[in-house]
Amino acid sequence: MSTRTFRITVRGVFDGLSADHRAELLARAAEHDVLQAAFTPEGHLSYDLAARSAFTFRFLDSGEEEEDILEATERAEESAKAWLAEGGYGYKNLRSNAEDLSQAPLGKRQRRAAAQKKV
Repeated sequence: MSTRTFRITVRGVFDGLSADHRAELLARAAEHDVLQAAFTPEGHLSYDLAARSAFTFRFLDSGEEEEDILEATERAEESAKAWLAEGGYGYKNLRSNAEDLSQAPLGKRQRRAAAQKKV
């Protein structure tokens, strides 16, 4: 059986941030810049507090079965909640989206490469 790769995005909004929390997040903004966003096993957080109070965690996980995506999504949500709780950051409107890359449509270059392999 082949391994499936899952990309999970957990989004939310910071809520009730104290002045200290806001200052801390702004000071660390460079390491959480949207332009540096990546899907990683440990999760990558990105936000731009100067623009709005929304945040996004990006997780990379895997499983053997199609149904494993549900457990991967749950792990991602729990990791995001743990990070927020550890920092004492309030949040609301937490929601997740997961994608099984084995089910994603191939891009133009991938289709071309697959066709060349068949020849």
